[in-house]
Amino acid sequence: KFYFPIFEQELINAGLPIELRTLAIIESNLNPTIGSRVGAVGLWQFMPTTGKNLGLEINSLVDERCDIVLSTRAACKYLKYLYNTFGDWALALAAYNAGPGRISRALARSGGAKTYWDIYYDLNAETRGYVPKYIAASYVYAYHKQHNVSPENTPLCVASDTVTIHR
Repeated sequence: KFYFPIFEQELINAGLPIELRTLAIIESNLNPTIGSRVGAVGLWQFMPTTGKNLGLEINSLVDERCDIVLSTRAACKYLKYLYNTFGDWALALAAYNAGPGRISRALARSGGAKTYWDIYYDLNAETRGYVPKYIAASYVYAYHKQHNVSPENTPLCVASDTVTIHR
C-alpha cells in the first residue's frame, strides 16, 4: 500500500510496464535501507558506481539509494536503458541482476543467442534464478486472489524526517 503506488507512478512517468513494480520485492524485500554483501543498497539494490552513474548522491552523509522516490526514478532510468540495450525484458532483468557486461558476454559466447532462455545455462546460479523469481512475484501479485492468498496488513512507519539541501 505504501511503495507500489510510488513505483507505479514513476514507472508510468517513465513509460515502462507497471509490472516492473515487483522487481523491488526480489531486490530488497521492500526494505529501503537494506544492504547486500557486495555493497548494493536500497529498495532497488544499486551498487555505489551504478547509483552515482544514475544521478544519485552517495557520500558519507547522504545515500540517495535509500530514498524511495529518487531511487525508483533511477531504477526506471536504468531499466529503460537495459531494455533499449537488449530489446528484451528477460535479458534486461538479467542484466539488472548481473550487469549488462555479463549478459553481453554471455550472448556473444553463445554464438547467436537472442533470449535469456538461450543463455540460461551460461549464467551464474543467482542470475538463472532471478528472472523466474521476478515472474513468480509478478504472478503472485496479479493472481493472489485466485489462489486464496491474502496480503496481510503491515504496520507502516508514518513518522519520518527529510533533510533538503539547497544548492
